[in-house]
Amino acid sequence: MLCAIYKSSKKEGMYLYVAKRDQFDAVPEALRQIFGKPQFVMLFNLAGEKQLNRSENKEVLQKIESEGFYLQMPPPPENLLNTFVQQQKQQ
Repeated sequence: MLCAIYKSSKKEGMYLYVAKRDQFDAVPEALRQIFGKPQFVMLFNLAGEKQLNRSENKEVLQKIESEGFYLQMPPPPENLLNTFVQQQKQQ
Protein backbone atom coordinates (compact mmCIF):
# COMPACT_ATOMS: atom_id res chain seq x y z
CA MET A 1 0.00 0.00 0.00
CA LEU A 2 1.29 3.44 -0.94
CA CYS A 3 0.89 6.30 1.50
CA ALA A 4 1.65 9.99 1.23
CA ILE A 5 3.95 11.55 3.82
CA TYR A 6 3.72 15.22 4.81
CA LYS A 7 5.81 17.28 7.20
CA SER A 8 4.35 19.92 9.46
CA SER A 9 4.85 23.59 8.69
CA LYS A 10 4.49 24.41 12.41
CA LYS A 11 6.16 21.58 14.35
CA GLU A 12 9.70 20.45 13.55
CA GLY A 13 9.94 16.66 13.20
CA MET A 14 6.16 16.04 13.04
CA TYR A 15 4.96 13.99 10.05
CA LEU A 16 1.51 12.96 8.84
CA TYR A 17 0.90 9.79 6.82
CA VAL A 18 -2.32 9.46 4.79
CA ALA A 19 -3.60 6.83 2.35
CA LYS A 20 -3.84 9.16 -0.66
CA ARG A 21 -2.03 12.30 -1.63
CA ASP A 22 -3.85 15.50 -0.57
CA GLN A 23 -6.65 13.54 1.14
CA PHE A 24 -6.99 14.88 4.69
CA ASP A 25 -10.69 14.17 5.33
CA ALA A 26 -9.94 11.63 8.09
CA VAL A 27 -7.61 14.02 9.95
CA PRO A 28 -9.45 15.84 12.78
CA GLU A 29 -9.73 19.61 12.39
CA ALA A 30 -7.95 20.25 15.71
CA LEU A 31 -4.95 18.24 14.51
CA ARG A 32 -4.92 20.10 11.19
CA GLN A 33 -4.74 23.40 13.08
CA ILE A 34 -1.79 22.23 15.19
CA PHE A 35 -0.05 20.59 12.22
CA GLY A 36 -0.29 23.63 9.95
CA LYS A 37 -0.15 23.51 6.17
CA PRO A 38 1.05 20.02 5.18
CA GLN A 39 4.20 20.02 3.07
CA PHE A 40 4.42 16.98 0.78
CA VAL A 41 7.56 14.92 1.32
CA MET A 42 7.08 11.71 -0.69
CA LEU A 43 5.02 8.64 -1.49
CA PHE A 44 6.10 5.51 0.39
CA ASN A 45 5.23 1.84 -0.14
CA LEU A 46 4.40 0.43 3.31
CA ALA A 47 4.32 -3.12 1.91
CA GLY A 48 7.76 -2.82 0.32
CA GLU A 49 11.14 -3.91 1.62
CA LYS A 50 12.27 -0.46 2.78
CA GLN A 51 11.55 0.45 6.40
CA LEU A 52 10.63 3.83 7.81
CA ASN A 53 13.23 5.46 10.07
CA ARG A 54 11.28 6.13 13.27
CA SER A 55 8.08 4.12 12.79
CA GLU A 56 7.22 0.54 11.98
CA ASN A 57 5.65 0.06 8.53
CA LYS A 58 3.09 -2.38 9.94
CA GLU A 59 2.00 0.03 12.68
CA VAL A 60 1.63 2.92 10.20
CA LEU A 61 -0.41 0.72 7.86
CA GLN A 62 -2.72 -0.43 10.68
CA LYS A 63 -3.33 3.16 11.86
CA ILE A 64 -4.08 4.37 8.34
CA GLU A 65 -6.51 1.50 7.77
CA SER A 66 -8.29 1.98 11.12
CA GLU A 67 -8.15 5.77 11.61
CA GLY A 68 -7.38 7.10 8.13
CA PHE A 69 -4.03 8.65 9.11
CA TYR A 70 -0.89 8.17 11.19
CA LEU A 71 0.83 10.99 13.10
CA GLN A 72 4.56 10.70 13.78
CA MET A 73 5.59 12.92 16.66
CA PRO A 74 9.04 14.52 16.88
CA PRO A 75 11.62 12.71 19.02
CA PRO A 76 11.96 13.99 22.57
CA PRO A 77 14.74 16.54 23.02
CA GLU A 78 18.02 15.13 24.22
CA ASN A 79 18.76 15.97 27.84
CA LEU A 80 22.47 16.77 27.75
CA LEU A 81 22.76 16.97 31.53
CA ASN A 82 21.43 13.42 31.97
CA THR A 83 23.75 12.18 29.23
CA PHE A 84 26.73 13.81 30.94
CA VAL A 85 25.79 12.39 34.35
CA GLN A 86 25.42 8.88 32.89
CA GLN A 87 28.83 9.15 31.23
CA GLN A 88 30.42 10.29 34.49
CA LYS A 89 28.91 7.33 36.37
CA GLN A 90 30.34 4.91 33.83
CA GLN A 91 33.88 6.24 34.23
